[in-house]
Amino acid sequence: MSTNLFDLTDKVALITGGSRGLGREMALAFADHGADVIIASRKLDACEVVAREVEARGRRALAVACHVGRWNELDALAETAIKAFGHVDILVNNAGLSPLYPSLDAITEELFDKVVALNLKGPFRLAALLGKHMSEGNGGSIINVSSTAAVTPSPKSEPYGAAKAGLNALTRSLAYAYGPKVRVNCIMPGPFLTDISKAWDMEAFNKAADARIPLGRGGLPHEIVGAALYLASNASSFTTGTVIAVDGGVQGNPQVLD
Repeated sequence: MSTNLFDLTDKVALITGGSRGLGREMALAFADHGADVIIASRKLDACEVVAREVEARGRRALAVACHVGRWNELDALAETAIKAFGHVDILVNNAGLSPLYPSLDAITEELFDKVVALNLKGPFRLAALLGKHMSEGNGGSIINVSSTAAVTPSPKSEPYGAAKAGLNALTRSLAYAYGPKVRVNCIMPGPFLTDISKAWDMEAFNKAADARIPLGRGGLPHEIVGAALYLASNASSFTTGTVIAVDGGVQGNPQVLD
C-alpha cells in the first residue's frame, strides 16, 4: 500500500469544464499524482491544449468535446471514456454557467433552463452513469463542484444559486445511492480569480473582499487543488456525502459581487 495518501497512480479521472480555470488546475494536479485524465468541455481545441499538458507530465490524456447540458452527449461522453481507458475512477462535475441578466423578470425560460441543465441536470446524468459503472467495478470517487451561491444570498445569480443548491442536495443523495463502493462529495468554492474574474471590477471586488471575506481576497485557481486531491484519493476514504467550502471564509456573508 502506498504511503502517499494522495497517490492516484493508474486512476482515470474525467473532468468536465476541464479546459480552463479550476478544471484545468485539477486535471494537472491529478496527472502530477499519477492519474490519466479525460478533459471534457464544449471546445475541443481548448481540451486538447490541456490534454497535451497532461501528457507532458507522463500520463495519458483524452480530449472530448461535450455540452454538459445535453443528456445524449453525456451518455456518449461516458461511453467514450470507458471505451478508451476501460474504467473511470474519478468524476469531477466541474462545468458551470451563470449568465448575466438585467433583472429577474427579464430571465427567459430558455436562460433558466440552460442554467439548470448545465449546473444540475448534466451533473446528475453523468454521476448516475459513472456512479453505476464505478459501483459495479472497483468503486471510485465523484466530486461535484458547487458554489457558495447555493447557501448565501446571490443577487444577480438566482437561478445559478438554486441549481447549485440542488447539486449540494444531490451530493448527499448520491452518496447513499452508490455507497459503500463510491464516495460522493462536493467542493463549494467561493470567489476565485479565474478567467471569469477578468470581467469584474477588481477595485470594487478587492474593497468588498477586504470587508467581507476573512482571508481578505479571492482564491487563486491552484488553491482548489488541495480539496480536490483529498476527495479524489484515499486520503478521504471515510468521507462521503460532504460539502467542503473552499471560500476564504465567505460563507454566511452576502455575495461579494453584489
